Amino acid sequence: PGLAVGMAVALALLVLLAADAAVPVRNPLLNICMDAKHHKHKPGPEGKLHDQCSPWKDNACCTANTSSEAHKDQSNLYNFNWNHCGVMPPKCKRHFIQDTCLYECSPNLGPWIDQVDSSWRRERILHVPLCKEDCDEWWKDCKDALTCKENWHKGWNWATGTNRCPWGFMCRPFREVFPRPKDLCEKIWSNSYRYSPRPRGSGRCIQMWFDPAQGNPNVAVARYYAWKKRSWPAQVENVPPERDRAVRALPCSVPALLPLALVLFPEVAGGCGIPRRGGP
Repeated sequence: PGLAVGMAVALALLVLLAADAAVPVRNPLLNICMDAKHHKHKPGPEGKLHDQCSPWKDNACCTANTSSEAHKDQSNLYNFNWNHCGVMPPKCKRHFIQDTCLYECSPNLGPWIDQVDSSWRRERILHVPLCKEDCDEWWKDCKDALTCKENWHKGWNWATGTNRCPWGFMCRPFREVFPRPKDLCEKIWSNSYRYSPRPRGSGRCIQMWFDPAQGNPNVAVARYYAWKKRSWPAQVENVPPERDRAVRALPCSVPALLPLALVLFPEVAGGCGIPRRGGP
C-alpha cells in the first residue's frame, strides 16, 4: 500500500512538473514600447489610428494624435519637413509615412531597442532587419525625389525651427545620394534598419506595413529574434521558440521538486531501480 501511495504522489508531482513546463516564460523583449518622445508606456488598442498607421490599431505604441501627425508634411512630432528639397512625390512620401508609423506604433521592435543618451529619447531602434521588398520598393518609389543629405538623423540647419539643408549641401536625386536600396534603408536613419535579403512572409524580417486583415506578421518575427537573442549556446540553436520555452521551464522545477519526492517517498526510488544509501 505504501508503495502504491508513493507512486500516486510521485505521479501527481510529475503532472505538476509537466503543467509548470507548459507555462510560457514572458520575454521582456516582446510586446513593448520604446522609451521615446511620443511612445506610450505600454502597447494597447487604439481604435482611431489614422490612415497608414491603422494596421496597428489593435495593439499600438502610438496614440491617434501621433498617427495623424505622422501624415503631415510639416509634422509637430519633430518639426521635420519632408519637402526640404522641393515637394516630395506622394509615392515616395507614402514610404516615409509608413516608416514613421512603424517606428511610433509597433510593439514588435523590442529585440532591436538600444539605449541612447538624447534630450528627446532614451531608446532607439538599431539594425531592424527590414524585408527586401520593403527596401527595394522604398528606393524605387523615391529614386527620383530630391534630398541633400544621406543621414537624416543629424546635421540639419535648424535655424528656422525646421530642418533645412546645411550650407553647401546641394539637392540631388535619391538615386545619387543612395545608389542602392541597401544604402537608403541603412543610412537614412543612422542604421535603424538593416537591409535583409529575406522576403516578406519568411518570418525572419520586419515588414514596414501589412494588411491587418491577415494579422500582424511582425509578431512572429519579433518572437524569433527575441528567442535568438536570449537562446542557449550553439548546441540548441535550432530548437524552435515554442519548444525552447518548455525546455527552459523544466530546470526551474525539476531540481526543486524531484529531490523532495525522493526524500518523502524513498520506496518510489527503489521501485524505479534507483539505489538508496544503506539499502540491501
